[in-house]
Amino acid sequence: MTGFHLAQLNVATLRFPLDDPRTADFVALLDPINALADAAPGFVWRLVEEGSNDATGLRPAGEDVIVNFSMWESVEALWEFAYRSGHLELLRRRREWFTRPAAAHSVLWWVPAGDVPTIAEAVERLELLRADGPSPRAFTFADRYAPADLDELTEPVR
Repeated sequence: MTGFHLAQLNVATLRFPLDDPRTADFVALLDPINALADAAPGFVWRLVEEGSNDATGLRPAGEDVIVNFSMWESVEALWEFAYRSGHLELLRRRREWFTRPAAAHSVLWWVPAGDVPTIAEAVERLELLRADGPSPRAFTFADRYAPADLDELTEPVR
């Protein structure tokens, strides 16, 4: 999508600590799945903790909550990676490692190409979705908005 990239954040509350044997399969899948994302068509960027290949040590949404924060060229590119690649196996097994979310756990929004939102902004977008439902500022795969929808907003996009 020319001029914009799709940012996405998803959060998951761990059932067990990452060093617990019950999460060993998840931890073992992190590097291969991240490599798959990095090589996926339409992938732009993902959050990694300094000195690591993932962001599991960052906890901006709570002590037991891990985050995945990335940017893509389009909704379709993210969808293909999430649901039509090896990542799908991770999704199928998520209940082994994470509690069932009580509120929205994933949010999408458009950012000008070249900009990288902060993790604080990403968490704010998730809270916006939880509070107000889908809008051009914070949406889901089920309720998508295009970058052009941002033009209809009366308040500036943060």
